[in-house]
Amino acid sequence: MAAQKINEGLEHIAKAEKYLKTGFLKWKPDFDSAATEYSKAAVAFKNAKQFDQAKEAYLKEAVSHENNKALFHAAKAYEQAGMMLKEMQKHYEAIELIEKASMMYLENGTPDTAAIALDRAGKVIENINANKAIQLYQQTAAVFENEERLRQSVEMYGKASRLLVRGRRLDEAAASLQKEKSIYKDIENYPTCYKKTIAQVLVHLHRNDYVAAEKCVRESYSIPGFRESEDCAALEQLLEGYDQQDQDQVSDVCNSPLFKYMDNDYAKLGLSLSVPGGGTKKKKSPNSSQGNADGPAVTSSRGHEDEDEYAGGLC
Repeated sequence: MAAQKINEGLEHIAKAEKYLKTGFLKWKPDFDSAATEYSKAAVAFKNAKQFDQAKEAYLKEAVSHENNKALFHAAKAYEQAGMMLKEMQKHYEAIELIEKASMMYLENGTPDTAAIALDRAGKVIENINANKAIQLYQQTAAVFENEERLRQSVEMYGKASRLLVRGRRLDEAAASLQKEKSIYKDIENYPTCYKKTIAQVLVHLHRNDYVAAEKCVRESYSIPGFRESEDCAALEQLLEGYDQQDQDQVSDVCNSPLFKYMDNDYAKLGLSLSVPGGGTKKKKSPNSSQGNADGPAVTSSRGHEDEDEYAGGLC
């Protein structure tokens, strides 16, 4: 079967080359017909899993379309050549061709297709070079945003935010999450704004910036329904525990379903959050290691100390 498909591909290549030849009675190459034959050859090679030959056929198809001033079809062929390189595990070369295709889509006046190509490129490279994937997702988001396709745009910003968190680029992650939240607010998806606020607060606290975390919650009061939400109550409890160096209270909040069932990258931020001077384990707080002087809500009675810890966990 594979041999049959390879022969079929070679036949289409031979036909394409005939269409490109000129002579006494044929002054101009027939780029359109040649492109069609190269496309058929590429499909045949791909079905035979001869990805290198398929890539070459797609590249020749792309050049024929370019010579015929058919930018959209040329871009499509470059994109397909990139996907063949992906199959060959040549990811960086694949990305180059897909990016080239996206630029041609933009030049052709089809930005939506350009954005989809950039998203595809991001998926190709995400597990190999996260920084490049972040750049591609941000480019994709910007293209969608320019076209006022905000739902698609914010989805791409979300992909970038998660990769920034995963790479511990927390300053950039905070800015990216703010961009997400702003778009969700514009499209009136308020419940998702609440979730993005939680993610922002966790990022700020991992940056050791309590002031920014508190400001983030305060500014979110303007989002309809936020003050009355369980998200707001949990964040206020989290900030209180963090400010009072109460690791138990912080751990209780971060282990609640509201936090544990967020996107995995943000859930991990919650589970790994420790207060300054409070240790990293539950039940290990300044109250137990330094006495009552550092615990603002602790009385001189040991019995009351247990009560206060319990009350803090149920607050």
